[in-house]
Amino acid sequence: MKVEFKRVPALDKGFSILEFLAASNKPLGISDISKALGYHKSTVFNLVYTLTDLGILEQGPDNKFRFGLQLYALGKAAGGASGWVQTVRPYLEEINAETKLSVFLGIRSEHRAVILDKVDTSFDIKIAAEVGIRIPLLAGAGGKVLLSQLSDGEIDKILSENKLSKFTPFSCTQKGLYKKMIRKARKEQFAIDDEEYIEGIRALAVPLRLNRGHLKAAIWVVGLKSQIKDEMIPLYRSKLQDTAKKIETRFSLE
Repeated sequence: MKVEFKRVPALDKGFSILEFLAASNKPLGISDISKALGYHKSTVFNLVYTLTDLGILEQGPDNKFRFGLQLYALGKAAGGASGWVQTVRPYLEEINAETKLSVFLGIRSEHRAVILDKVDTSFDIKIAAEVGIRIPLLAGAGGKVLLSQLSDGEIDKILSENKLSKFTPFSCTQKGLYKKMIRKARKEQFAIDDEEYIEGIRALAVPLRLNRGHLKAAIWVVGLKSQIKDEMIPLYRSKLQDTAKKIETRFSLE
């Protein structure tokens, strides 16, 4: 039976913009989209910024727009995660099998770290963080290694525009010291969060360089302090770094 309904022109135009961005395979500005699709600039402006506010698109420093992280989350929920996320998934499962800890894959989106995939711990007590959740970039081990992939100038800009929050009594709120921590993470290709974001919780993280343009990615494990004991940190660190190298080698062949 055919259902009668009234089409919503704004949705048609919004999807046309998304399809055009997908076909272009590169970030585009308001003028680029308006000229190509024949829409008035004000129409494109309002639609693009609405999609950006929803996380469907994201705006780069060049004022051009690319697909945002909410698409990854929606794709994951529908069982069709991004191809590269699916490629990384078995490595997360491998880390989880050896450490028994929760493992996360995340990327940077402006001043946030966004979780794209996870494998939960088998322990009864676990850290609840769902795919699509946005974490402050200036928090936790994942944020440190994501920041470590930026230039010093970019790091300075982010630190100047954001306040370091005191999430726990162990949080670093001194910008000079925090920048040293990021530089250390860059040098060692590793970072630790020792109850800095959530009291009683430790996290270990490594950066991922996936040959994906401006994409900044990382993997990290999270657990109670009693689950990530001091003597186990070198072993977990080695596992994370070895796995990161395997993943990077896999993507370097593409």
